[in-house]
This record gives sequence, C-alpha cells and structure tokens, in this order.
Amino acid sequence: MTNTAIVYYSSGGTNYQLAQWAAEAAKEMGSEVRVLKAAETAPQAAIDSNPAWKAHVEATKDVPEVKPEDLEWADAIIFSVPTRFGNMPGQMKNFLDTTGGLWAKGKLANKAVSAMSSAQNPHGGQEATILSLYTTMYHWGAIVAAPGYTDPVTFGAGGNPYGTSVTVGQDGKMIEDVEAAVKHQAKRTVKVAEALKHLEM
Repeated sequence: MTNTAIVYYSSGGTNYQLAQWAAEAAKEMGSEVRVLKAAETAPQAAIDSNPAWKAHVEATKDVPEVKPEDLEWADAIIFSVPTRFGNMPGQMKNFLDTTGGLWAKGKLANKAVSAMSSAQNPHGGQEATILSLYTTMYHWGAIVAAPGYTDPVTFGAGGNPYGTSVTVGQDGKMIEDVEAAVKHQAKRTVKVAEALKHLEM
C-alpha cells in the first residue's frame, strides 16, 4: 500500500475541490490518503473583506494543516494551488520553506510528486505555477510524475502536460471540466509511487 499526501492551498474552494477529486482517485488505487491544507498566513481583515474567502476558510476549518512529517510519511505527494503572478501562493511557499530539515536528511528523495493549479483566465500563469512547484521538488530529488499526454482526458481539460489546470470564472466556478484529468493524474502519481517503492535507489 502507498501513502498519498494531497497538499493544497485554496482561498475560494477551487483547489480544495481538485484535492478532493485527487483523493477519491488515490483511494480507488488502494492508497491511504491525507488531504492537507497549507496554513493561512493572510491577515484576518483581508479574509473578512472577501465573503467567498471567509466562507471557504470556515467550511474547511477542520481540514488539518500540512506538517513536514506528512511529507515524510507519504510515498506520493500531489500539490494543488492557485497562481499568484505565475508563481505559487505565499502560503504554500511558506510551508515548503520548512522542509529543509527533511531535505538535508534525504527524506524527500524518490517521492513521486505532481501538481495542479488554477487561475482566472486560460493564460494566467497555471503552467508557470506548476513548474515553480516542481523546481523545489527537483531539489528534493523527488520524481515528478507529470500527466503529459498519457490519457485523452488531458486534452479535454485544456491540454496542460505539466499538471491539470483550470480556469475559474468571475462567479467562482470552474470553466473546463477537469475532474477526469485530475483523477487520471492522481492515479498516475500513485502508480509511479508504487513502482518507486519496489526499486532500490
């Protein structure tokens, strides 16, 4: 059995939903799954000024915050974040910056990792955001399990080979139908993790 950590940050709920779909798929593969959120670092006043953000924070208050030990536990790690100027949100970067101890001990090497993203327009930085996450994973020595074009569902979701990405309209709803692509990506990541567990590296 593999352990899968699905680590997300979401202010409006989109990446939380992507994380939920990924969790469903990983469980279908027989993996033990933890859905974990990056700790919120924004001022409470900023959250309170946005009704959707405030509602989402309240709705997910019981989701555990990710800790470095969750990454050590995991064989597969799937990240899901919105883009911030073509980069990951500060909340996720803040968490990744706490993983230096595990990295120094080689505890993050040979993990199967993958990432997903969202933005408010089709070219709003989704690909760059995913690649920015992978830069950290390369330093870990992790194995990036990008979906590529390994299943036609990738094209139906917009064709991003680096990881599933979705456009979110002004109403907060996803424009593309990406559920199948998310689930394919999650299952592929778990499969890669399973293969890595059987290798002497």
